[in-house]
Amino acid sequence: MGAASSTEAEREPLLAPTSAGTTNSLPVNSRVYGRRWLVLTLFSLLALMQGMVWNFWGPIQNSAVKAYGFTKSDIAVLVLWGPVGFFPWLLFMWLMDKKGLRASLLLSAFFMLLGSTMRSIPLTDLNLRRWLIHGGQFLNGLAGPTIMSAGPYLSTTWFAPDQRATATAVASLFSYLGGAASFIVGPLIVPAPNDSQTGTASAAPPSTAFIRNRIQLVMYAELAAIGVFFVAVLLYFPSRPPVPPSVAAASQRLSYRSSICRLLSNFRFLMIALAYAVPTGVIGGWSGVLDMVLTPAKVSQMNAGWIGFWSIVGGCVFGIGMARFADSIRGMLKLILVLMLAGASLSSTWFTLTCLSTITHLPVTAAILYTSCILVGIFVNSSVPIFFELFIETVYPVPEGITCGVVTFLGNLAAGLLLFFLTFYPTNLSWLNWCVTGSCLFSLVLVLFFRESYDRLYLDVFVSV
Repeated sequence: MGAASSTEAEREPLLAPTSAGTTNSLPVNSRVYGRRWLVLTLFSLLALMQGMVWNFWGPIQNSAVKAYGFTKSDIAVLVLWGPVGFFPWLLFMWLMDKKGLRASLLLSAFFMLLGSTMRSIPLTDLNLRRWLIHGGQFLNGLAGPTIMSAGPYLSTTWFAPDQRATATAVASLFSYLGGAASFIVGPLIVPAPNDSQTGTASAAPPSTAFIRNRIQLVMYAELAAIGVFFVAVLLYFPSRPPVPPSVAAASQRLSYRSSICRLLSNFRFLMIALAYAVPTGVIGGWSGVLDMVLTPAKVSQMNAGWIGFWSIVGGCVFGIGMARFADSIRGMLKLILVLMLAGASLSSTWFTLTCLSTITHLPVTAAILYTSCILVGIFVNSSVPIFFELFIETVYPVPEGITCGVVTFLGNLAAGLLLFFLTFYPTNLSWLNWCVTGSCLFSLVLVLFFRESYDRLYLDVFVSV
């Protein structure tokens, strides 16, 4: 689409090769360490908790309305604090570039701990309590720039080339898995206002105090988990291994300012960045209020939670599987994305038309709603690590953290705009479903016209140091 692929000069290695030859083996002075799995695990567990705290209120929105006097618009704002937390993303990317992943992750974990503490303070003044909850959600959102964009940086720093896509998938998708867990943990522990405590039709519905206590219990549990992970990262989380695992990890990168200028002036990068940001941002905001979306279809809070859970879990499992496939068969990222986005476009159209059954006269059953909604989540969420790997290949030698920081900011900007409009139009949500369908089709068109290149892979395969 008028965009040329990278030239031979642009693919010249920043480190001069010491010997000729083409080999897929690791360079002589490169090494992978067993501790890389511990580093990946700590990062992923923090990402899991950040996702759980972000998506805490959406799945229990009916209970939150009764327990704390929130409105539907308040629930949308609580979800909106996640994207708002991305506005200082330049600061976090600078910190990661200059001080390494440890400093950036510790700061993010501290924000998560402080935010979880604020929202867990059991005040009797509901007005002040609501303010503390909003503040806690905002602080948790400030952890997003590092948590959601540092996965490719971690994988390049610690993992060999044939494991990078898999490590990227695990690190980047655990935040989504946390959002999925909240779809189950919240509705499972916190009863809906119209539920009975004993399960019998004659039993009285749960009281406001009982619902509030159950919400408090979940918040205390999340606070304890975040505290444990913060201490673990504080005790051991090195920024990088003693010896890099690949040529790309050892290579010189562009400076922070040069990287930003390179990204903003690269048409191919902006093209694929929009292809990522629009559908993931829209569907991220949509899944955060999925209970509100499915309420007109007579889907209960618990069933909406299960739909959200399986759509994200399916996306995470499928995404890790596709990343492993991409590791074994390199140079196929665009084809994988085309197939995923085509599936997302078809399934989102199916879901949207099903929700308009009064016009389309399509059958509306629980199985159809489950299947179509889950397929949307599977296809879109699983595309995230593939997009990340394609970003890095396209703009190398721009540092991974800066590249993914830009695209995750754009994705959260899209989610924030969607949730902002939702605060003004919280009743009829058919427009929200059409936004999901349109975003998938828009992304598919951009990816079809995108010319891929594999600059980092070229360096690792054809150069040894």
